[in-house]
Amino acid sequence: MTIKQFKDGPLAHYSYAIVSDGKMALVDPARNPMQYYLYAEEQEAKIVAVFETHPHADFVSSHMQIHEETGATIYTSDKVGADYPHKAFDEGNSLKIGQVEFKALNTPGHSPDSITVIAKDDEKTALFTGDTLFIGDVGRPDLREKAGNMKAKRKDLAKQMYHTIQNKFTDLPDDALVYPAHGAGSLCGKNMSDASSSTLGNERQGNWAFKDQTEEEFIEEILKDQPFIPSYFGFNVDINKTGPENVQRAKWANKLMLNVDKVDKDVLVVDTRDESKFKKAHLPNSINIMARSEDDKYETWLGAIVKPEEDFYLVLDSVDKLEELLERTAKIGYEKQVKAVITLGKEVQAKSAEFDLEDFKKNRDSYTIVDIRNNSELAEGKIFEEAIAVPLNELREESTEIPSHKPVVVHCAGGYRSAAGSSILDRLFESTKVYDLSEAIKEFK
Repeated sequence: MTIKQFKDGPLAHYSYAIVSDGKMALVDPARNPMQYYLYAEEQEAKIVAVFETHPHADFVSSHMQIHEETGATIYTSDKVGADYPHKAFDEGNSLKIGQVEFKALNTPGHSPDSITVIAKDDEKTALFTGDTLFIGDVGRPDLREKAGNMKAKRKDLAKQMYHTIQNKFTDLPDDALVYPAHGAGSLCGKNMSDASSSTLGNERQGNWAFKDQTEEEFIEEILKDQPFIPSYFGFNVDINKTGPENVQRAKWANKLMLNVDKVDKDVLVVDTRDESKFKKAHLPNSINIMARSEDDKYETWLGAIVKPEEDFYLVLDSVDKLEELLERTAKIGYEKQVKAVITLGKEVQAKSAEFDLEDFKKNRDSYTIVDIRNNSELAEGKIFEEAIAVPLNELREESTEIPSHKPVVVHCAGGYRSAAGSSILDRLFESTKVYDLSEAIKEFK
């Protein structure tokens, strides 16, 4: 059994290919299946199965496209109520691919329909745990109250997770390899390790969820301090349950417009350029969600700031970024919301106010300071005691809480989010100067 792990950095998502005797199975594939097709060619293998551990909230899967293009069978829990062609894969179900036997283990907790896929040959056992068991943590139980075929309250799912961890892995060996669907940086858990894999024995020793504790203690721990839930999460659950469209057809259906100086004023503009270029010139109604590299979590913040099914123009720095940005937008199923992909012309006039850092240092009481960090960050203490706290994902709806009689200074923890936050408020406050503290926040920590 050969196992290949694939990583999507911005979403901290792991997917897998398992190869044996010229046949390949995939687990939790990302939106674009081409990387798996290339690997299949390298291995001279045929893709025959796709396992979905649950309907994902943070990305759109390619399971349906892979089925259509390779003929592979999709396996997922019957509890999903999937609308796409599939075979039920729950406890008691198994199949053999090459020399590898695959079995299902129902492991509810992150969602009611989660499964762990067990792969075993003569040499090793591997557990593809989806969003149930992470390295150092377990999946959050608060994402399915408003989305999916099976809705469930967070406390009920927390109880199910407790019993999953207590009972479902008991008969599996310590040397079983643990391969989760996410690592550190994902919003599907809160304290995940940087490690991309582990063993069940190591998790039994080091993962807080396996320690001796009561159900009440477990529930209290798993429910506290969970990250915010981006707007797009429920939207993606429903897409993945229905069966996503072919990503190549969907993303290339978008219109490209070059050297644009004006657009429909009633449509939101998402500008992905570096903040320095954005501040010098941008279109009205623009929000600066930077996508300069994989280190920028463009996908997460696009899906947190822009609502599902809300139209927007997508501004690129260069047509050279066209495929990359369409790809990243399609990861969360937002490609159909793009009214047009555009590059800017030379007549674009809107600018951001220039910030006088020294004046701010000397006269802080002359400014309204807005802290847009997440609630979990705010719980650790404010950087400016006088700041008004409104997390970035709530800023478009909660801006009325912010007084506008003084200039506004927006900050986050490192500078990336404040570019988006200041541009949001700049759109909303017509007669108030809005400034981005940007990376200068580091001088105040």
